[in-house]
Order: sequence, then C-alpha cells, then structure tokens
Amino acid sequence: MRERRSLLLIVTVLVWLASDLLVAQSPLRTPWGAPDLQGIWTGSTMTPLERRSEHAGKAFLTEEEAAALERRADESRFVERAPSDGDPGTYNQIWFDPGTRIVSDRRTALITAPPDGQVPYTSAMAERERLQVAYRVNGQRDSWVDVDTGERCMSDGVPMFWLGYNPNHQIVQTPDHVVILHEMFRDRRIIPITDQPHAAVRQWNGDIRGHWEGDTLVVESTHFVDKTSDRWAATWRMPTETMHLTERFTRLNRDTLQYEFTLTDPEKFTEPWSVRIPLTTNQASRGVTEGPLYEYACHEGNYSLMNVLSGARAEERAEEAP
Repeated sequence: MRERRSLLLIVTVLVWLASDLLVAQSPLRTPWGAPDLQGIWTGSTMTPLERRSEHAGKAFLTEEEAAALERRADESRFVERAPSDGDPGTYNQIWFDPGTRIVSDRRTALITAPPDGQVPYTSAMAERERLQVAYRVNGQRDSWVDVDTGERCMSDGVPMFWLGYNPNHQIVQTPDHVVILHEMFRDRRIIPITDQPHAAVRQWNGDIRGHWEGDTLVVESTHFVDKTSDRWAATWRMPTETMHLTERFTRLNRDTLQYEFTLTDPEKFTEPWSVRIPLTTNQASRGVTEGPLYEYACHEGNYSLMNVLSGARAEERAEEAP
C-alpha cells in the first residue's frame, strides 16, 4: 500500500513537471485559439541599436564583459552628474529608465542584419543624421518646427522601439484586431487581422495589416506619409512614401515575446535591415520601473518647448543689446 502511494506520488510529480514544461514551451492561447500576445512588455536593455565602435567586428560579449557592464550600470543607476559648461542640464536620473541588463545572448547590437550592426544609411541620410545630432545641441530655435517631432509631443515614429524611459508597450487582442499602446506619447497602433489589401490613404504610422504565420503575428505597414520636412530625433524612423515595415511577434513563454522588424526604404537605406529585441513582462529582470502603464501627458507637461523658444529669444535680445 505504501509503495503504491509512493508510486502514485512520483507519477503525479512527473505529470505536473511535464505539464509545466509543456506550458513553458507552448505559446499561451486566447479563448479563441490564437497565440496570446497580451501583456505589458518592456524592451529596455543596455544593448545598443547599433554596434559601438569599440566592438567593431565583435558580434557577442563574453560573460565577463556583460557582467562588468551590468555591474557598472547597477552602481551608477541613480548617480547624478554635473552638466558640462554651457549645458543647462536635463532630467535628473530618477526620470530615466534605460535598463541595466544586456540581452540574454550578449549581442553587441540589436541590429541582426547587416552583419556590421550599423543602420545602412544612404550617404545623404547619413549626413542628415549627423547634422540632426549636432542640431539638437546647437541648432536655432526660431519656431516650434525647429524642434523634433518627439519634443513636440507628436511621435518619434515607428517601429515600437524605445530605450530611454517610458519604455513599455501594452498589447491587447480581439479575434480580429491587435492593439499596441506605447507608453511614450501614448501612440496607438490598431492592427486588423485581415487579408484585405492595403488602403490607399497614407498615414503617419502607415496603413497596417496583420496575419498569422503559425504562432507568429506578422504585421506589414506601408503607405506612410512623406514627413521628410519635419525634424526627427532618429532619421531612420522618419516616414517616407517609400518606407515599408515588417514586424514579427512570437511569444516564446510566459515572460518573453520575441520582437523582430525589418525596414526597407530606398529613400533612406542602401539595403533592408533587421532588428531583434526580446521583450519581457518581467520588468525587474531588465532593471526598470515595475508596474502598469499610466497616462503620458506630454502636452500638459511640455515646458521644454516653451522654454527653449523663450531661451532663444533671450539670447537674441542679449546679442542686440548695446
């Protein structure tokens, strides 16, 4: 009798372990049977979009290198640094949420193609990006259009990529739609699951269509508006009429959503290029703020736009003074 109870206990434990392993390896499902992508996902990581010059030709960090970087990030997380001469300063560290962890495979760049880990800009767009970086520091501020779209509380553009602060995305689903809410600017992307052709109307975030390929949601965005006359914090996200975005969402387990995108745009790039970012619902594992999404009231608190314009006028008055 005792042996039978012991055998029953062993069988029960094995069945429990097997079912738990099956859940871990199988995609979670919605009540209507689709892979469940829902949750609040963060992509925050210390791994940069582009490979830094000190890692040129090096695709992966060693375990020791990754650990050292993460240790330094933990130690300096809330350390305040005095602004340089002539710099009025920015938010203090409590407002930033960049993450303190490298992606688990220790890649030196989130870009997976091309192999050098760099955005393959055309020469004209590379120059525009260089000038925009310099402009953000020393450019004129004659009107609000001299400020980039993000600082104007409009958008930093697609795809769903953000590493600075407010890095979360909430995904909800119905049988025929997937909706992505970005914490930053509260951008909303409503993705119909359909085989209908793209509409002719051009939009800031493109005309969006989604379909399932097995357990992966594939999202195609095209018919973007031409917004090359606006300033963009990152030139690669600037919409053009020739831009085409393909995104792939695959839920790997309870905590992990693999997110990949490929951008094709002959106006900006010499070739298509791709990125892979593991998203997680385990915010603590990335060293970022934990909790739900709250309203990002950008316009209500956008003192910077008024302040940079008034500062520019004050500089002009000082220059004109006898």
